[in-house]
Amino acid sequence: MAPSDQPLSPLWWVKRLYAQLKVQRETFELYDGYYCGKPARLPWLAEQARDEFSRLLALSNSNYMGLVVDAMVERQIVEGFRIGKNLAGDMPTWDIWQANDLDASSDQVLLEAAIGGCSFLLVAPPEDDGDYPLIYAEHPTQATVEYEPGSGRRVRAAGLKVWQDDWTQQLMATLYLPDAIYKFQAPAPKYATAAGEPAWKPRQPAGETWPAPNPLGEVPLVEVANNPRMLTGGISELADVISIQDRVNKTLADRLMTQDFGAFPQKWAKGFPEFDADGNPNRIDVGRDRMVTSDAAETQFGQWDAAPLDPYSAAKREDVKDIASRTRTPAQYLLGEMSNVNGETLKASESGLVSKVRQRNRTAGEGFEDAMRLARIVNGMPDSRQIETKWRNPEFRTEGELVDSLVKMATIGVPEEALWERWGASEIEIARWKQMAEQKAASDPLVALVQQGAQQPPAPAPVPPVGQ
Repeated sequence: MAPSDQPLSPLWWVKRLYAQLKVQRETFELYDGYYCGKPARLPWLAEQARDEFSRLLALSNSNYMGLVVDAMVERQIVEGFRIGKNLAGDMPTWDIWQANDLDASSDQVLLEAAIGGCSFLLVAPPEDDGDYPLIYAEHPTQATVEYEPGSGRRVRAAGLKVWQDDWTQQLMATLYLPDAIYKFQAPAPKYATAAGEPAWKPRQPAGETWPAPNPLGEVPLVEVANNPRMLTGGISELADVISIQDRVNKTLADRLMTQDFGAFPQKWAKGFPEFDADGNPNRIDVGRDRMVTSDAAETQFGQWDAAPLDPYSAAKREDVKDIASRTRTPAQYLLGEMSNVNGETLKASESGLVSKVRQRNRTAGEGFEDAMRLARIVNGMPDSRQIETKWRNPEFRTEGELVDSLVKMATIGVPEEALWERWGASEIEIARWKQMAEQKAASDPLVALVQQGAQQPPAPAPVPPVGQ
């Protein structure tokens, strides 16, 4: 065995993580097809009928999987970070977040994680003219990490980023180890070795020297997992409902075929003469301005009943209810039906989704917090493992309900900043409101008088005369 192939060597890590990435990519592409409304599994039809009904198969898709994911992700909004015991948001950390456009990129990270089970953030030093470290959102088909055995998916042992250079048709790979960073390249997959694996070799970009030391001392590629298990990692929101989507598509295919061939009543004639008086074959021309008659006394006309479509609609509705109950997506989102629903009923119907979003936020927040911890280290800030992600309240409430709730909270002594946060204000808004409140207080003469009195030392107590 060549030294470069020894276990835990850089080349060994690249081969191992690339094999892991291929499995991760296949899993993501399966679920992504369902999310986009292009499932890999078409409704089953008899082989002899596939060509004839191919047009109907293309129409046999009602995409509920996209709605299941979007209904959750649209409520996952990061609003800031707390450091240590500081109850207010930490503005320097939020500045790093915004400098990397993560207001928008975090939505993409959460979306891809909900679809495929995980996505990634890559932390890098700032550019030569930059003031902040760089944080890149990485797609689960291009990045993966591996954890140290026995660490409970907490200590990252290695990370790999792979992409294809469209100009050179080469696979490019960057391997992140705790002590060093390596670059590799290989011919595109169609030029792979006979064993089907890329022929990796070290890469030396012009003007650069690799491998390079890793200044962080840990892998800078961070996984953002969706609802992770202890040993297997993140799980797609669609993992156990794509089979129900397949049932819906099958029901739609059957309904469309029934509409084409059974929804129109078929007519019949009994005892109708085969030939007319001139010996010509009889043809029945049916139309709204025609009447079919016969001189034969035994002739009878009739029609069969049309095939009912209601059973197909009922079957589809039951399957959609299964999707709603399993994913805790409100039924009115999927069925598009709502009538005579008051506010309390609507709130109760969304309670399952709200609870799920809060649980998903806790696990996804761990990835964001780890990435921001590394970014703070790169930026020369203290290493703090007590970072908490601030999420917007996932519960949708009317403005009147929210204001009434905040007023009641103020009467029991909840601080203003906490009320602003509960309202949904961003870190920038809270800082601006706080500054405006301080300026208003400083311009109030009564407040200024009170502050001036507080700054003056108290008058000394009178000393009683001697002898009294």
